Formats: sequence, structure tokens, C-alpha cells
Amino acid sequence: MGKTINELQSEVDKRRTFAIISHPDAGKTTLTEKLLLFGGAIRLAGSVKARKASKHATSDWMEIEKQRGISVTSSVMQFDYKGHRINILDTPGHQDFSEDTYRTLTAADSALMLIDVAKGVEAQTIKLFQVCAKRGIPIFTFINKLDREGRSPFDLMEEIEQVLGIRSVPMNWPIGSGRELCGVYDRMKNQVELFQGDDHSSIEVQKVKDYNDPVIRDMAGEFLHDQLCQDLELLDVAGDPFDLEKVLKGELTPVFFGSAVNNFGVQTFLDNFLQLAPKPEPRRSTEGLIEPTNEKFTGYVFKIQANMNPAHRDRIAFLRIVSGKFERGMSVKHVRAGKEIKLSQPQQFLAQDRDIVQEAYPGDIIGLFDPGIFRIGDSLCQGGEVVFNELPTFSPELFAKVTIKNAFKHKQYQKGIDQLTEEGTIQVFRTISFDDMILGVVGQLQFEVFEYRMKAEYGVEVQLQRMPYQFARWIMDEKVDPSKFRINSTLVLDKKDNHVVLFENEYAMRTAMEKNPTAKFLETAP
Repeated sequence: MGKTINELQSEVDKRRTFAIISHPDAGKTTLTEKLLLFGGAIRLAGSVKARKASKHATSDWMEIEKQRGISVTSSVMQFDYKGHRINILDTPGHQDFSEDTYRTLTAADSALMLIDVAKGVEAQTIKLFQVCAKRGIPIFTFINKLDREGRSPFDLMEEIEQVLGIRSVPMNWPIGSGRELCGVYDRMKNQVELFQGDDHSSIEVQKVKDYNDPVIRDMAGEFLHDQLCQDLELLDVAGDPFDLEKVLKGELTPVFFGSAVNNFGVQTFLDNFLQLAPKPEPRRSTEGLIEPTNEKFTGYVFKIQANMNPAHRDRIAFLRIVSGKFERGMSVKHVRAGKEIKLSQPQQFLAQDRDIVQEAYPGDIIGLFDPGIFRIGDSLCQGGEVVFNELPTFSPELFAKVTIKNAFKHKQYQKGIDQLTEEGTIQVFRTISFDDMILGVVGQLQFEVFEYRMKAEYGVEVQLQRMPYQFARWIMDEKVDPSKFRINSTLVLDKKDNHVVLFENEYAMRTAMEKNPTAKFLETAP
């Protein structure tokens, strides 16, 4: 028995599961590919810029992503590096992202925040950062595109603190920038990584005594070396000291500088990250905290995706393993459905390539073939009735009335709506009087993905008519009177027949709340 616990413990210790959060164009796909390259997972990093070539970025799945060159759905990749097993959760970085993005973050133990040296902290990053901060997970920062002209590192650190409210500690510091970039100085290891332009097949590192070492002066010239010394003296006196406890609580972010496209600073980041990032963490449930080393297998579904392989009309439920060892063919309890199911075709992902997985451990993400039995937030376990704290749903901000162009296709239309709602692509509401269907989403791109997939996967053309509402609030009241919600608002039902009010603006929402003092207005479904 002792051996299995030790074996489980050593598998848990090896694992690092993190999500990458960033704004569009900060270089996320490039960075992901470079990390996969270190793990030997892909032989050639698909050039992300060459959109027209057949070589698409390895992490982009659906056809719409290939056409637009953006990551629409959060994918999962796994690779091995220096005795660790790394799971990367790729979140869509597009400004029109979706709930899917938020939910993916609940399956990660830490996050890597990617920032463009010229643009600093952008709107998208702020939203994603807030979700991570709420969960108190450690956040690591990679400041990218150092080979281009950008803002001063001090500026960027100040912005991280002011905009995101988190202190930062630079682990390395650039020597020069843009065209004058000649390397980064590693503050923790007292070494310099030299910048060699495009050719970073091998990384050249030089040990130095400290940042005053004449070796740096010979390499970088007088001006840049003086600047480096001034910057680092200031940091030594006024900067935050490195404090692992604060990092793990999500109160301090270690900052790394580099250039993903040139493969510069990426390996240094990865090596440090593996030392500092947490291994799989316990998760809260109805039975209290579930430790990863608990021998009973448990896990929860955080994402469902349909038709990942157009040749097979399949749905995959993504499961985050929380505890115990997963073995192919094992029987587990599907807690919500109250029945035993057999997990016979689990898959692991390396972008498009899927392998049938024989075993997996806490921190790993596996894909389960879903004949329509799973919902987001479902818990699976061996014995007992463990239910993990439900994944959050988010309040939609954009709404559209949906109609079908060809009434004869009603059956396929209904099937498509049901599946895409289940998957979390859209939220669906029905008006009380006319039974019209209204879609609610977090980002505009969800509408486009919805139209595209209805046509491509279900053969149904739909028409979307944008509606002026901006807020949805679930209303909890004994008697809900629809006549009270006629001006700048409307009363609808969600898929579980809860009452929801859609408001055109904050004023309408405040007025309704004043007029209904006994009612509770909730941002998310009860």
C-alpha cells in the first residue's frame, strides 16, 4: 500500500498545470509553440505568421481559427521536460472571448501572464487576471517582444502594480532593448543570457560575479552596462525582495523578460517556472478539501467541446483529475446522474493529435468521449459522492434574437442549440410572451462561432438580430410580475426556467431594483 501512495506522490510532484493569459497579439501562440519545442513535442514550430501556408499553429483547432489566425477555444497540451510533466491550458486571447476562457482558468494551478513590451497591460489581460486573482492562484509574468522597441521595464512594473494591484519582482533584467538588445541578466543565478538575434538553437549563458562584472561591460559596452548597474542598484534598494510564500498566494508575480519569437529567455523562464510553480493543488468539495494524493480517483468536467474531429461527429468532455490514479476502462460514479459509467476511450492531447491514454494523474487533463451524458461542472469519483464546487457561470453582456431561415430544419436547429448551450458556447433565454429565443454571450466572437458552427456542423442557417440589452440579472422573488419589466428591460426564462431580467442600461437596472425591494437580483444563475 505504501508504495502506491509514494508512487502517486511522485507523479503529483512531477506535474505543473498552468494557463496562459494574454491580450491578442502578445505572442501567446508563439510562446506556447516554443515551450512545446523544448519538450520535443513538435519538431518544427509552425510559423504563426504564415497564415496562408498549410502550417498552422499547432494549438488552433477549428476551421474558423485557421481562417482568422486566432485561438477561439481553449485547448490543452501536454509535454515532458526535465523530469516534469507539463499541462498547458491555452485560453483564447481574442478580445471577443467567451465563458469558456474563464472556466478553463478553474482547471489551472497557476497562470502565466504574457505582456507585450510596447503595449503593457491590456484590457483582455485585466479580465483574465481578475479571475485568477479571485482564486488566489500564483501568477508568473513574461514580458515579450524585447527585441522590439518598447516601454521601460520600470514603467511596465509600475503599470502591473497600478492596473492589476499585484507587486512584482523581476527575476531577470534586460541589457538594452529593441535593436540594442544584447542579453538579459539573471538576478537569481548571477548569469547573463546572450541575445543572438534569430539564431537561438543553442542558448549561450555566461556566469558572472554580479552585475558589476567587467565581462558584462565587454559584452554590452559602457553605456548599456552603466544603465544596467543603475537599474539593478535601484531594484536592490527599492524593489520587492523575492518571497516564494507571497508568490504562491498570488500576492507577488515573478517577472521574466524575453522574446518568444527568437526563443530568447523562454528556456530560462521554463526552468525557473518548474522550480517555483505549485504542483497540483487540493480542490474544495462537498466532502471538504480533496488532496491529490487521496487514493480514490476524483475529477470534474470544466469544458465540453463538440465536433473536434469533423470526420467523427464527436463531443469531448475535458476532465481535470483532482485525486487518485486514472486507468483506462475504470468504472466511476457520475455523481449528478447517480450512476456508474465506464471510462473506456480517454484521450490526451497534443493539439490535433490525440492518443488514447492508459493512465493519468492529478493535474492532468483528459478528454472523455461524450455521448451526451456530461455537463460542465459534473464530478466523477470512485466511491462516495464527491461534488466539486460548481464552476462559475458568468453574466452575458451581449444579446441577440435568433431565428431559423429554413423552418423545415427545426429539428437540427434545436439539436445545435442544445449542444452549444451544453458546451457553454452560448446561454439561451426564452421570452415569456412569444417564446422567442434570445442568445446571451460574453463576447461578440461567440455569436460568430455560433453562426459558423450551426451552419458547418448542423447544416442550419440562422439569423441574429442584436438587441439593446447589456445586463442580465437572475431574479429571486416569490411572485415575479412581467408588467414591471416593460421599460428598457424584459423578463425572460433561462434553460432551467429561472426568471431573468435583461436590462438596456445601468439606470434601468437600478430603477428595477428600487421598485422591487424584496427581490434578489443575482449576476449569475442560482
